[in-house]
Amino acid sequence: MRPAVFLVALAPLAASAAQEKKSAEDWITEIWDDFKNAVDCFSCQALLGGLQAVSIFGESFMEDVITGVCSISGAEDSDVCAGVIANEGPAVYYSLKNLKLGSHTAKTFCASLVGLCEFPEVRPYNLSFPSPKPPATRPPPSGKPPIKVVHFSDTHVDLSYEEGSNSDCSKPICCRSYTENDAPGNTSSPCGPWGDTNCDPPHRLQESMNSAIADLKPAFSIYTGDVVAHDVWLVNKSEVLDDLNATYGSMEKDLGTVYAALGNHDAAPLNLFPSNNIPSEYNPQWAYDALASDWFALTGNPSVKAASEYGSYSAVHPNSKLRIISYNSIFYYKYNFFSYEEPMEYDPDGQLDWLITELQEAEDSSQRVWLISHIPTGNSDHFRDHSHYFDQIIQRYDATIAALFFGHTHTDEFQISYSNYTNQNWDTATAMGYVAPSMTPTSGPPSFRVYEIDPVTYAVVDFTQYIANITDPTFQTKPKWVPYYSAKADYGSKLSPPVEDPHVELTPGFWHNVTVAMEKDPSVFQDFWARRSRGFKVPECTGDCISNEICALRGADAQYSCYKQAPGFSFEKRDGQGVKALSEESFQQPECNHAGMAPLFAKISHRARLARQSGL
Repeated sequence: MRPAVFLVALAPLAASAAQEKKSAEDWITEIWDDFKNAVDCFSCQALLGGLQAVSIFGESFMEDVITGVCSISGAEDSDVCAGVIANEGPAVYYSLKNLKLGSHTAKTFCASLVGLCEFPEVRPYNLSFPSPKPPATRPPPSGKPPIKVVHFSDTHVDLSYEEGSNSDCSKPICCRSYTENDAPGNTSSPCGPWGDTNCDPPHRLQESMNSAIADLKPAFSIYTGDVVAHDVWLVNKSEVLDDLNATYGSMEKDLGTVYAALGNHDAAPLNLFPSNNIPSEYNPQWAYDALASDWFALTGNPSVKAASEYGSYSAVHPNSKLRIISYNSIFYYKYNFFSYEEPMEYDPDGQLDWLITELQEAEDSSQRVWLISHIPTGNSDHFRDHSHYFDQIIQRYDATIAALFFGHTHTDEFQISYSNYTNQNWDTATAMGYVAPSMTPTSGPPSFRVYEIDPVTYAVVDFTQYIANITDPTFQTKPKWVPYYSAKADYGSKLSPPVEDPHVELTPGFWHNVTVAMEKDPSVFQDFWARRSRGFKVPECTGDCISNEICALRGADAQYSCYKQAPGFSFEKRDGQGVKALSEESFQQPECNHAGMAPLFAKISHRARLARQSGL
């Protein structure tokens, strides 16, 4: 059957299949077969059609069927299957009910979550700017002594962490006594008092980091989100509120002023932050209200209270010309099932228009701007459409924006914006996004970053990454937070001519030249690649992997990041081998982009592929 005919016929076929209600067991078998047979974009649409047919019989029936598929696949323990699907099932049900097979939304779903369709072309969207772009450029260095600002992210403190419990369990997160065999004294893999690389950290590790930050006496700090631990099949509103109170309360006690951003884990269920177009029953207003209250306590700035609307705010730092804009990137997150509307919204809750208004006000007031958020725009987790729209805003206000700051990936990375992505050069590089690694140690040693900031232009003139080496035996006695590397010393020294002046900005052009040095000298790239995970389990990256990773660093507009789909049914991620299908081992690390219902589908699909290959 030709593709066009196939897609036209698919919807009535799915509807007719649902005319007579089958038993849950029959549907489980049928959907499991759909998973096994899904090998390309069209069969992915068929899988969606089958799930849509199941949804006709109600939300609870659909959840029972998907839970059954999860169980027979062996993708997770049965309690994890049931808990994850119960939490996120309502959002999946809502999306499936309204999905049109073969649409831009359905193709984006199969591209972003299933890896079986090519990414659809970015849809044009006419952004309106209040005034033409002026002929302004980035301001020159003031030459004044820099101030210190700390950036930390993805703390994921686990308040149920239990010293001596099993660190090698079958759940997405360990270091808890799920069973008697996991309890202290009964396991051969006990976790230490300060943390473990297979677990989210205890609260005492955050207190240790806070103390180390306070000793450095920063002017203020920024936190780019993700408070809540990765027990996604168990987490509920009560746990989220406890986590927010503990984490932000600790910051307020130890750190003084902190500007924060919303993370995808900072509500229950995780990832699900719908726009106002979605029925209000799904809106996590309680999370927005709690976060706005915590953030106001950390800043004392009345503007921060605006975050209670949809998790974003714009605040001018006291006695300064610096405006900090924290925006809700989860509206553009591929695991936010409420984003898969028909059609997908161009500007959920008008946040892009709001951002333009704030940037225009900053420009008119001769202010510099920091944009802080959780998910980097160039990351493969970010919708391409909205990454492009966001980049257009960055290009319009590039002289006003001093820098962008992100978290989410748990790794030490950066991204560069260009005025012309077909002519990427030092003089077309327009904006710099700094991606900070995590405190939670699942991706490497716990870490935070100290920026040296020009006190007049608010440009980044250097940064030093600090780590507490969790693989050091003394870590479990008391973590030691020590400098790991310096951007200017370790990258600026590799440029020709070297950039060593302590007052000179690390401009977007500087970072472009760093990527050029990576191309010319593989050792520069390998140094970056090792620092990415703070030297922890550094995978091999050579040949095309290097080219793809450098391309990703130059891809703040995600459609230019060289992230491509691989053939076959696989959920995919960027790792040490470039873009590849996820293996069972890939799910052992409970990172931000490996938690929830979508990655659960990934594991089901992986098991289905193995079953198909084995003829089962």
